[in-house]
Amino acid sequence: MSSEGTSFYSQGEEAITRKIELQDANTCSLLPGTTQFTEYFELSWTISQIKEGDSKRIALQFPDELLQYSVPIFQTLKRDLRPGQEVYILADTSYGSCCVDEVAAQHVDADLIVHYGHACMSHPCRLPVIYVFGRQYLDIEACAQNLVDSISKDQIVDKSTQVVLKVDVIYAHCAEDVRDALAAKGVQATYSPIPRRLEPTTQTITSLPELEKSEIPPIILYVGPESLHLTNLLITHSFSTVYRYDASTQGVIVESAKTNKMLMRRYTAVQKARDADVIGILVGTLGVASYLPLITHIRATLKKAQKKSYTISVGKLNPAKLANFMEIECFVLVACPENSIIDSKEFLRPIVTPYELQISLQAEPTWSGRYVLDFNGLLNEPIQQDESNSDDDTDKPVFSFMTGTYRHAKKYGAATPDIDTLTSSDSTSVVIRSQDNTVARLADSAAADFLSARSYQGLEMRLGEDAPGVLEQGRSGIARGYQDDHSGGE
Repeated sequence: MSSEGTSFYSQGEEAITRKIELQDANTCSLLPGTTQFTEYFELSWTISQIKEGDSKRIALQFPDELLQYSVPIFQTLKRDLRPGQEVYILADTSYGSCCVDEVAAQHVDADLIVHYGHACMSHPCRLPVIYVFGRQYLDIEACAQNLVDSISKDQIVDKSTQVVLKVDVIYAHCAEDVRDALAAKGVQATYSPIPRRLEPTTQTITSLPELEKSEIPPIILYVGPESLHLTNLLITHSFSTVYRYDASTQGVIVESAKTNKMLMRRYTAVQKARDADVIGILVGTLGVASYLPLITHIRATLKKAQKKSYTISVGKLNPAKLANFMEIECFVLVACPENSIIDSKEFLRPIVTPYELQISLQAEPTWSGRYVLDFNGLLNEPIQQDESNSDDDTDKPVFSFMTGTYRHAKKYGAATPDIDTLTSSDSTSVVIRSQDNTVARLADSAAADFLSARSYQGLEMRLGEDAPGVLEQGRSGIARGYQDDHSGGE
């Protein structure tokens, strides 16, 4: 889909170059101080929720598109809260804006977070969260009628047909009204209300529990625009038929046709991960519950498969950041379900999800179309690793489906050699110096092997081998437009 990976992978240019235009109130560009502004951001409800608790320091988290409203919201909350309750604005999120930014909140010692805008609804692990999604207008009657007409045109719906209603969080305020309107027209749909407050927990909760009650793929009715939430829904429930109602056009689109194409692209990433011997574990969240057990699980899995792993945290992803890790052949991203799937066409190395990595480690990486993104499901997923990675088959070639040739896989995690072997190695190896001034080679280091194979390592003294450069007149001015200075002599 066109929105795949957009909220997590961002250069940050959009927030700087965006032009703010005031439009009609129903389009969300609201004037601060108006009734519509107060109702859209549910200021009275937010104030009552904060007052009910004992929170003293409240952090307000805004995505880039809502930053223009942060100051009037801050001023309203600050004026109406109890004395002693401090409010702080979190402007730039550490990772994806749909996740609760507990890292930034802890910088101000916050004990409560108010999250504004779209949310992936992943459970936090440290701080309680209040969600303010916004109250976007929806023509409920037109929505229900168009959905019923589209379903009736394609298939017969009776009492035995399982129908599930899902909505984008911006329509959460009227989702039950849509369900009742569908029921009045003869379609009984199951709907699980989206929570408005989440307490910290050590376990994640599957986003669509009602879909697991029946082995028959249900019909899913989705109300909302194209988004990462919809991508997550399609790829994790590829056997279901998904009808999406777009409020801007009042039309219904059958989205299930896009699922196979997305899965084929992901299966290509699985084959690339299968050829990789050095894996980088990208930390894409510090706030979703169970992210630490999942990282530990991935490390242990890669170690058992005799692959080298490095754990890296670089904040928001972009190709330039990840290109610095040349020795890494594939990345696995540990992030919330909506930010786990990254279209890595612009990146130097492929980026896979933890579930895709587990498939790539199987002896025969077959895929039934089932897809898992929630952390608990990944931790409970059985792994059948490739038996060709055993110590007895160190020289056995492995066929690569990406290149169409055989390759020799590198093996890491062997027993550490004796110190005599370490100190007798060639002088080009990366070395460390211990407290007693003895030198030893870094054992089993993929980065060291990669560095030793490079023609330029950046560590040689090269005294007297390179001629010094000529001192030249530089440029003057500021970064946006340097001016060449020709006043000096040549």
